[in-house]
Amino acid sequence: QVQLVQSGGGLVQAGGSLRLSCAASGRTFNTYTMGWFRQAPGKEREFVAAISWGAGNIYYVDSVKGRFTISRDNAKSTVFLQMNSLRPEDTAVYYCAAKRTQLLPTQPTTYDYWGQGTQVTVSS
Repeated sequence: QVQLVQSGGGLVQAGGSLRLSCAASGRTFNTYTMGWFRQAPGKEREFVAAISWGAGNIYYVDSVKGRFTISRDNAKSTVFLQMNSLRPEDTAVYYCAAKRTQLLPTQPTTYDYWGQGTQVTVSS
């Protein structure tokens, strides 16, 4: 069993920055692909970023490229999402997720474990 506990998030003005963290329990964290997703009110859950177990494969949705950075610290069993140049349209509940394979990293239904979610609100 893998448990994901998120921290970070909050309220920030447009152009500001936030860093989200997701700490994982379990002995197999280092072999998992990790992803970040977000869901705004009235919208479907959207892929944001993903990173493979060795950080050799990284994916971003086009709208966050150049602004967001996903990284992982396997020694601490933690994945991060550094969000810079935030925009009001980034406002959403952000979720971290984990799965055992690299297949379909942008599809939320392929992930096995999920964090509790954290609110990110960007004011204009």
